[in-house]
Amino acid sequence: MDAILHGLMVSVLCVASYWLITQMLTHVVSLSRDDDLLGGMWAVIATIFVYRFCYKESVRGALSRISATILSFVLCFIYLLLFPFEPWGMAALIGIGAIVMSLLGRPGDVITTGITTAVVMVVAAISPDHAWRQPVLRVIDTVFGVTVGVFGTWIGSTLSIGCSVTMGGASPE
Repeated sequence: MDAILHGLMVSVLCVASYWLITQMLTHVVSLSRDDDLLGGMWAVIATIFVYRFCYKESVRGALSRISATILSFVLCFIYLLLFPFEPWGMAALIGIGAIVMSLLGRPGDVITTGITTAVVMVVAAISPDHAWRQPVLRVIDTVFGVTVGVFGTWIGSTLSIGCSVTMGGASPE
């Protein structure tokens, strides 16, 4: 039964995060319909990434997603302010991100940082006008998606879907 409720909840949360970005936030910041849709997808991915059975696991996932996104943001933002997209530039940023995450003692976040950097850079190549905006928008999308995912896990934990807020890393049975 937990699996069914978990699946239903993540579905509802994904619609919520997609709607927040594509409908509400676009009234504040919108470059194009394509960017709005990309932002919705980005928020949904962040929601899926952090929505877990247990609140504590969800918070860990949120910290992982946010730290990877922030590092990717800094690297991509600086690069795109100075240079246009180039494959070697993207590769260099992925390598730098891997080194930094490893040195920060977060080797588990190397993959997420690399994926985030690759997507931001390729989107910047697709939309080269004001490419530096892409990292900024993707941070906003991530924050919204992460918030929705953590909030959903808290609601689920409160309703006793999965493990409770105080059980920590325990897995549902």
